[in-house]
Amino acid sequence: MTKLLQLSSNSPLLGLSSEDLEEFARQEGEQPFRGRQIHEWIYQRGAKSLDSITVLPKKWRDSLENKGINIGRLNEVDRVVAADETLKLLMGTFDGEIIETVGIPTDKRLTVCVSSQIGCPMGCKFCATGKGGLNRSLNVNEIVDQVISVRETMNRRPTHVVFMGMGEPLLNIRNVLDSIECLTNDIGIGQRKITLSTVGIPDTLPDLAKLAKEHLGRVKFTLAVSLHAPNQKLREVIIPSASSYPLTSLLNDCKKYIELTGRRVSFEYILLGGFNDKDIHAEQLANLMRGFQSHVNLIAYNPIAEENFQRPNQARVDSFRELLENMGVAVSVRASRGRDKDAACGQLRRQTIDKININ
Repeated sequence: MTKLLQLSSNSPLLGLSSEDLEEFARQEGEQPFRGRQIHEWIYQRGAKSLDSITVLPKKWRDSLENKGINIGRLNEVDRVVAADETLKLLMGTFDGEIIETVGIPTDKRLTVCVSSQIGCPMGCKFCATGKGGLNRSLNVNEIVDQVISVRETMNRRPTHVVFMGMGEPLLNIRNVLDSIECLTNDIGIGQRKITLSTVGIPDTLPDLAKLAKEHLGRVKFTLAVSLHAPNQKLREVIIPSASSYPLTSLLNDCKKYIELTGRRVSFEYILLGGFNDKDIHAEQLANLMRGFQSHVNLIAYNPIAEENFQRPNQARVDSFRELLENMGVAVSVRASRGRDKDAACGQLRRQTIDKININ
């Protein structure tokens, strides 16, 4: 059974491949080239409604709209642009929810940070998204549209995509993998330019490797695992789910993933001033990385109102990085972007929802 046989009222076309859309046209009694026309207008021209695809016969457009079939684009709710040109978009879904996506430009690249869920169930203490819990997972069209919307708003082709926005991607893994397939084949962003970030769900990383091979053929995207602590005790303080998924088990699953895919794993580490950024923590982290084909990405914390964690100063960040380098760890420091415009993940969305509720 194909995706197409499941189309019904309110079914989106965004997320379907050129071959899917050709078959859709056949099922509708049209020539296959009509499907290719829809594909071009959705993915290259950014059509937001069937009525705007003027190359299609009007009678067929009207028929599709009467059936409730639509492209599946999101509505822009708000946008903010930081001093460094980082873009934050709030997008409205068909059921009245709000999701957040970010466009991060540099001279040579445009990275889109996409959300995979509305809210998040993981409850990490340093994260604004998890404060409101999980509403639902995002559909393929809602994930892919974030990239298209950033492309349109910034008038620039995205080069990289990171699943580091709202939500835990491994709790929406099939839609995430279908989205990666669409971004690769239909938008033209290579798998090697895509990163999937997870805080870790028990027993899922080996399954992710197998599912990714089934969906994508070869696994080329980067897996980024959010450690954020060098020992089990500290990790349980900031990541509630760590109590049921010990650090040793997570790292063993990472090794299995590497064996199955041949791909290096990246480890994310948020530096919380005075909490997990001491010299002893760098030593413990280096010990964890021994024997791994891995890379550590350090991130200075962006404060949120609900927590008292502090951002470390630059000297502490530099010292932590140097300690890791001296112990043979491949390490980089992620530059903070958009700090003057609610930089923490989910922060702008949460503030917007709070204003709506007040009013």
